Amino acid sequence: MVSGIPAVVPRERLASEVSDAHREKIRVVDLSVFYGQNPAVKHVSITIPEKSVVAIIGPSGCGKSTFLRSLNRMNDLIPGVRVEGQVLIDGFDAYSPDTDVVELRKRVGMVWQRPNPFPKSIWENVAFGPKCLGMKDKAKLDRIVEKSLKEAALWDEVRNRLNSPALALSGGQQQRLCIARALAVNPSVLLMDEPAASLDPISTTKVEDLISSLSKKYTVVIVTHNMQQAARISDFTAFFLSGSLIEYDATEKIFTKPSRKETEDYITGRFG
Repeated sequence: MVSGIPAVVPRERLASEVSDAHREKIRVVDLSVFYGQNPAVKHVSITIPEKSVVAIIGPSGCGKSTFLRSLNRMNDLIPGVRVEGQVLIDGFDAYSPDTDVVELRKRVGMVWQRPNPFPKSIWENVAFGPKCLGMKDKAKLDRIVEKSLKEAALWDEVRNRLNSPALALSGGQQQRLCIARALAVNPSVLLMDEPAASLDPISTTKVEDLISSLSKKYTVVIVTHNMQQAARISDFTAFFLSGSLIEYDATEKIFTKPSRKETEDYITGRFG
């Protein structure tokens, strides 16, 4: 496990840096998200280091997915949502009026709970993003498709049937295809909302192994209800409760010696 990243960042220390060994990738500053007048996320400040896996845990309805979607402004698509605070990615404010949201979502990809491949071929699914961004060179697209499928640990299983329907793949293969589709536009951050929740144990293991591998190149933020999964694959864990960030620290510390009683109660199954 990685250590040395501060827990919740106090407002008076927002200018401070993470340890020299781990460059800051995302800094969230006093973030609140409202559905109408109802706060779903309340005054969250957190620093996420580059090339790490951060797990977001907490009971249902605690704001985990809302927080995750705020990192690439997917909440913009929900009527009545209002966001206060800052999300800084490589120092750039995601909520600045000058931010190109399409470019933001290219840099910060999303993988959803249920696999959602397009009703197209495997090749077309992976090439979809680069083609939408204007790439037309078939040879270049072929290289991107191969590279992305290899990174998603799917190439060897589908290399001889790239023109086959994506919907004919198994659930676990479909989810890895969706990860490959996100990787094809060359993001630096991957957001994953319960990516293994609908998968069988064998497929779940493959996705977990993939996440660990991807963290060598990408910053991964994953929402999970599965605390064993969080303990297995993440470097840092953030515990949310009722929209607030209760505790954020190295995963090993969160699961063996949490600082807050609420965290301990959740980890030990006393509630949630």
